Amino acid sequence: MNLSKSFTLNELTKSQEATRLGIDNTPNEEQILNLKLLCDNVLQPIRDFYEMPVSISSGFRSPELCEAIGSSRASQHTRGEAADLEIFSVANKELAEFVVKNLKYDQCILEFWNENDPNSGWVHCSFSSNNNRQQYLKAEKLNGRVVYTVLN
Repeated sequence: MNLSKSFTLNELTKSQEATRLGIDNTPNEEQILNLKLLCDNVLQPIRDFYEMPVSISSGFRSPELCEAIGSSRASQHTRGEAADLEIFSVANKELAEFVVKNLKYDQCILEFWNENDPNSGWVHCSFSSNNNRQQYLKAEKLNGRVVYTVLN
């Protein structure tokens, strides 16, 4: 099933961890609608601008999958509103700044990025049909905990 001209439901729901653990990672109709909105408003515009494949490392995750990997059952991934992504050959900070400066989004998080390694980490982007907060954040691990810092 195509969610947009460049993204499929399969690539936004595929999870090696779900397969390994035998967890059903099938979204319902509302979650699929949210994935389409995410593709239309964030992922496809990124793909169109860079004219390069966008690698999705995590899209939709069922609450059970989120719990199994140590994430929150309340994550936007469980609603089909978020994806973790990279474009190989584009620095993750550059990608995040493109989103922040050009797109309507809920959260754009530069996750575990290190300024000494432009390809470190990944970019988490979300889109909500209800309220897009336009939050630009950096996530990093400090003293064993994930800490979020607001970026400008």
